[in-house]
Amino acid sequence: MAYTQQDLCHWREIASSPVLLGNWSAPEAAVYTGGSVKGTEKGFYYQLQAATAGSKRSPSGAKDTMTSRNHSIVTGLLAILFLGSSLLTAAEPNTLSEAEKKAGWQLLFDGKTTKGWRNYQAKDVSDGWKIVDGALTRAGKGAGDIITAKQYDSFELSLEFNISKGGNSGIMFHVDEKGKRAWHSGPEIQIQDNTDGHDPQKAGWLYQLYSSKDDATKPAGEWNQFRMTITPKQCATYMNGVRYARFVKGSADWKKRVAKSKFSKYPGFGANTTGHICLQDHGNLVSYRNIKIRHLKEGTTVDPVDGTLAYKPTLAFPNLKWAGWDPINEAGKSQPLRPIILTHAGDGSNRVFVATQRGVIHVFDNDQKATSTQVYADLSKKVSYSDRQNEEGFLGFAFHPDYAKTGEFFAYYTTKQSPHTSVISRFRVSKDNPNKADPQFEEEIMRLEQPYWNHNGGTIAFGPDGYLYIGLGDGGAGNDPHGNGQNLSKLLGSVLRIDIDHKADGHNYAIPADNPFVKQKGARGEIWARGFRNIWRLGFDRANGDLWVADVGQNLWEEINIVTRGGNYGWNLREGAHLFGAKGVSARKDLVDPIWEYDHEVGKSITGGYVYRGKKLPGLVGAYLYADYVSGRLWALRYDTSSKKVVSNHALQSDRKQVISYGEDETGEVYFLVVDPKGQGIYRFEKTN
Repeated sequence: MAYTQQDLCHWREIASSPVLLGNWSAPEAAVYTGGSVKGTEKGFYYQLQAATAGSKRSPSGAKDTMTSRNHSIVTGLLAILFLGSSLLTAAEPNTLSEAEKKAGWQLLFDGKTTKGWRNYQAKDVSDGWKIVDGALTRAGKGAGDIITAKQYDSFELSLEFNISKGGNSGIMFHVDEKGKRAWHSGPEIQIQDNTDGHDPQKAGWLYQLYSSKDDATKPAGEWNQFRMTITPKQCATYMNGVRYARFVKGSADWKKRVAKSKFSKYPGFGANTTGHICLQDHGNLVSYRNIKIRHLKEGTTVDPVDGTLAYKPTLAFPNLKWAGWDPINEAGKSQPLRPIILTHAGDGSNRVFVATQRGVIHVFDNDQKATSTQVYADLSKKVSYSDRQNEEGFLGFAFHPDYAKTGEFFAYYTTKQSPHTSVISRFRVSKDNPNKADPQFEEEIMRLEQPYWNHNGGTIAFGPDGYLYIGLGDGGAGNDPHGNGQNLSKLLGSVLRIDIDHKADGHNYAIPADNPFVKQKGARGEIWARGFRNIWRLGFDRANGDLWVADVGQNLWEEINIVTRGGNYGWNLREGAHLFGAKGVSARKDLVDPIWEYDHEVGKSITGGYVYRGKKLPGLVGAYLYADYVSGRLWALRYDTSSKKVVSNHALQSDRKQVISYGEDETGEVYFLVVDPKGQGIYRFEKTN
């Protein structure tokens, strides 16, 4: 844990104080190596006991008289130990964000008092638990286990812990007070220093029941984030955003594991469906903060909204038939239409272009009474798509800003030529028919090898500056195993910005001179911004040019970003506004947190849309429309660019369809797209009474 020089000088002053430490030498109380400080627990215990008791004998028998100044020094010493990265956090510890409040979270610890807690089988909290720098700290012998005053059945718990070197503690749930110890009834999440701890059960494991192949725990002296969900149907545990285990409490598998554990001799162990949350005193220094809980009521849903707006989805083109599309494939199986992009040519024709994920681009008049499409381009023989690998296929489509003169459009697709390979190409309209592309022309702009089939991103869009922006994923699998999101020598995990009107350095494109990393050694100049997991989708606000990017989360968080030049949006050091993994970090000035996020009780896969700038729905003007693919929820988010704050997040009425994409026509009207076996997959919004 790193400190400033001022911190280190303060430490030396404390460690050398004979009044504070008695006959303990400074090296026994603290070790200063290489700019870091580590406290020996034995010394800390003695210091705290001396401070709280007023007069205690040191281990050697010397008597120390503690003044109020020394008490302050001890408190400061503990504060330094557990300060960690809190200086860099975006929000004050032990507070709730507006999004958390809307999502139903409550604080179990206010950072100032022990209100809401008491010792196991007692009325109050012992003096062994202290409030130190906004943390609930087990700092003295005989502290004892503490439990929440309230009991909880189905819930989600989130907290941060900081364990001392070699330390051990635990978090228990569904605890009753019938047995001698809390762990006789409540299952325990192990909390310990995985490096120097003595227990083979690692931090984040459900003790002797469910382990993990991952170790996402940060070292002793650093803050870790732990989260768990407990419901009758599904339970899960997460360490620093990495999922450790999923289980069903009380299931056959659960009972089998309990029977093999040391808890089998306690008949009531793990049987409760409600009970207290417990923080364990295992005789070691440990601190907890940001302790938050959310009650998950059966039959209710979580949605962080300010209300529901009077807009509902309706079929945009109910009579439309798709040229060449057959709902039944050659094998006799259903072949739903997968409309993945809806856009326009910007040429004044007001035509609507819809591309399917299998590589067919349709065109038709922007008329709600339209009855049929024409095939503008059929790239299906070039495009690789499979329902089992449905993050590949035809993923991006954009017209040249001056399409009326150039006749050029661009596509991003997975090629059949090579496995897991994305291609960005230039195409042209036919010289003879404005509703047909030239089938003979294709110029490859860029080729990207993807390590896996998922997280391909694929949105392409021209910015107000005339350059082509490309939204990429990190290459796939899970947790970004290749570290692409933070690697400037790789294009994956980034937003690219290229000039397609010029060619340079052997490429069929040029790199704009004002791209942020052009002059950085080892960096790819095409990168405009980085730190993304899987961009799905991106779009420009046609009123002010802001670039909105929705990034699909890993285990816990979906996020929305407004992307600017050179920004680092955190992945995989952070997921949303939270540290991720053992190498994860708290908020830093060089990392940009999202403007909005929601957790996986709300939805599990964000689908980004557009800021509405149409004329038919004035009540939505200026709102960013987006959805969640899994939950089917639809929202309208308002953001104040001057204060850089979200103003509101409203729900839109929804039939809970799985929205795979959004689109925008030439007039600024916004649509959303769904997979549909009958081909009725394009929706717009209308005002309700």
